[in-house]
Amino acid sequence: MQLKRVVVTGLGALTPIGNNIEEYWNALINGVSGAAPITHFDAAKFKTRFACELKGFKVNDFIDRKEARRMDKFTQYAVVAADEAIQDAKLNLDEINKLRVGVIWGAGIGGLETFQNEAMNFGAGDGTPRFNPFFIPKMIADIAPGHISIKNGFMGPNYTTVSACASSANAMIDALNYIRLGHCDVIVTGGSEAAVTQAGVGGFNAMKALSERNDDYKTASRPFDAERDGFVLGEGAGAIILEEYEHAKARGAKIYAEVIGGGMSSDAYHMTAPHPEGIGVIAVMKNCLENSGINPEDVDHINTHGTSTPLGDVAELKAISEVFGDHAKNININSTKSMTGHLLGAAGAIESIASILAMENGIIPPTINHATIDENINPELNLTLNKAQKRDIKVAMSNTFGFGGHNACVAFKKLVE
Repeated sequence: MQLKRVVVTGLGALTPIGNNIEEYWNALINGVSGAAPITHFDAAKFKTRFACELKGFKVNDFIDRKEARRMDKFTQYAVVAADEAIQDAKLNLDEINKLRVGVIWGAGIGGLETFQNEAMNFGAGDGTPRFNPFFIPKMIADIAPGHISIKNGFMGPNYTTVSACASSANAMIDALNYIRLGHCDVIVTGGSEAAVTQAGVGGFNAMKALSERNDDYKTASRPFDAERDGFVLGEGAGAIILEEYEHAKARGAKIYAEVIGGGMSSDAYHMTAPHPEGIGVIAVMKNCLENSGINPEDVDHINTHGTSTPLGDVAELKAISEVFGDHAKNININSTKSMTGHLLGAAGAIESIASILAMENGIIPPTINHATIDENINPELNLTLNKAQKRDIKVAMSNTFGFGGHNACVAFKKLVE
């Protein structure tokens, strides 16, 4: 069976450094930090009192007030980003066959704020079970693609992938395969997360996963730096329109890039820590290369998982050196989490968008906040430190890894007709 080609025809972003694609990209190439003191709740007693929240986002500018009240923030973010991507793709909703348009979305946690608030309200009461009738439909992780499909009438595959921080990358790989196999013409894919809550920050603090650099929060997300002390929690959404190549060509769509493959693997090692030698990460990148039909020396750019954790960054870079050998030093490696923080289940989507835009514009966004060399990291690697670098990118890869040892890698290629 001849697999169909899959291309990217629309993008949407709602991030801590920009509320649309144009703002997001401009902030990326200019090295803007999205970290700031937490405003969603009083964090005075928390070990970490900052995060990468959205800035100036007003949901009622995009969604009717009554409808928005029936959604958790992670769903609101999903709907807004998906709307931008659909408009960017110039999909004519009156002409396309909606039976062949799907929505495959990623969310690592789902409606955490909704669950938290309902539980806290119940606990403060007299024990009588009084819950909002929208509690369950707001909280469940699969509801975001449901809202996207209902709003637009899309009747193809519709579900959520949940693999912690690899969730939206897994969603993209599923979407890629549905179109490759001829089951769909178009799929809205990506991911969203809204975990900057008391439960989210408190829970990650208890694990000692978050940076506690409260006096220097702007530089707290510092992947690959010797003084990194944990990730910075982020929120938002990224949406990508994947489309069968001939379908896109027939309607004259703008094509950003071709999606040439995806790989998955498991560390099978620990609930939260990566294998110190990056065994699972080595496997996922090799799987992605094989699935894409390319060689290691074909890769120009890798947007790493790069969370700014002491163990994770070293393990990932060891894996890159192992997989790419001498060519590793020729690859522009970066971590855009240095600017956006870690969007958990939405990370794979917004970082894939960063890779796609880097390819389109010939500019690699920097890894900011790097000041001190880590002796455990190969000094020959080009980590694109502190300043954007121009580069003609023909092939880019994006890595995302999740608690539970979930690894996913997606590869993009500049379109060759």
